[in-house]
Amino acid sequence: MSTYVFIYFMVDDVETVKRHLGAHVKYWKSLKLDSLRNGPFTDKSGGLIMFNAASPQIARERIELDPFVTEKVLKEYWLKEWVS
Repeated sequence: MSTYVFIYFMVDDVETVKRHLGAHVKYWKSLKLDSLRNGPFTDKSGGLIMFNAASPQIARERIELDPFVTEKVLKEYWLKEWVS
């Protein structure tokens, strides 16, 4: 198992973000990941999600299914493997 960090910045459209926030939160909770650590930045411009996955492909699949990604709520994001 490796640890991955999903760092993202949202579009400058408060209504779009609000519309998809619930689905984003529900999605990550539904994965029931013991390793999940997450939250928004204090300025609400984006957030960070840290989680464990068995491979880079699985980590990538998890973020690609995030409603913030599928609904194009993010203007940019990165997935990085974390050396812990």
